[in-house]
Amino acid sequence: MLRDTATAERVGDKAAGRLVEVSALFADELQFIEGELRAHVRDGKAPATDSAAHLLGAGGKRVRPLLALLSAACFSGATLPATARDTGVVAELVHLATLLHDDVVDDGIERRGQPTSRRLWGNAVSVLAGDLLLTHALERTARVTPGESLSDLFATLRSLVDGEVIQLRGRTRLDVSETTYFQIVTNKTASLFAWAARSGARAAGAPNEAVAALGAFGGHLGIAFQLVDDALDYAGDAGTTGKALHADLREGKLTLPLLRAVAEDGSLVALLEAAREGDAAAAATLVGKVRESRGAAHARARAAEETQSALAALATLPESPARSLLAAVARELTNRAS
Repeated sequence: MLRDTATAERVGDKAAGRLVEVSALFADELQFIEGELRAHVRDGKAPATDSAAHLLGAGGKRVRPLLALLSAACFSGATLPATARDTGVVAELVHLATLLHDDVVDDGIERRGQPTSRRLWGNAVSVLAGDLLLTHALERTARVTPGESLSDLFATLRSLVDGEVIQLRGRTRLDVSETTYFQIVTNKTASLFAWAARSGARAAGAPNEAVAALGAFGGHLGIAFQLVDDALDYAGDAGTTGKALHADLREGKLTLPLLRAVAEDGSLVALLEAAREGDAAAAATLVGKVRESRGAAHARARAAEETQSALAALATLPESPARSLLAAVARELTNRAS
């Protein structure tokens, strides 16, 4: 629960470390969520449970659970409803499932500084581990937050699949359209952010217009979050991010920094084609060209625009410490270096 309003307001004014301090404010709720996640990843048959537990153990920011908790806190006062915590559990279960599946589709090598589950247990086990977590997410939603949140989750899962399919089509057909890129980001990342925010608000009994506003906030925040991730893949530091750099290109993902570099210099299309055919030298040259371009800076600028759209949606809600914290977290996520 948001136990200390004065502390919450001070956190909203700080220049850095907001996500960490917000996590401290919700320490009890996050401890509950972590405990439930540990129970869920072990509830099933090995080695699927081992694969899921390995990913969970690698850690993470738990942004989606925090988004659900803060969205609920905008309308619940000092005491959060238990269903807000359940929403946080479900949001992270779905996120973990998508990571397990993505690493199979993308031939992922490293996740959060550790070997991916697929490298340790194989693709089949990793897929089944993701399916297991999705089953737990659906069962929990049906049990504790049925109705709109459940039907909304089904629609969100459909968006996640659609985004993955659109991205997968790019493996066989080169598409350097930014429109396609934003379709993928909206479906694969923003949809779950939006669901977490909407469901958190619903858990606290927020009116429909507020639920919609928080969904818009979450959607724009999700796009900004992914844009920053994509910029960091080319312009970040592996020691800070915990990820191998340039993984997106190795996995065949055409992210905005690369697309913008190609738009600036059409001759890079030939390098891109060669890199997609497995030419390591071409890939290395292309990475250098992207790093020299304004691609990463453009992605950061677009992230800032999406954050402003998120804040505009948030501003339609009544003022509260939780609303201030959501705004502060949104700004920090946009400016992050990892």
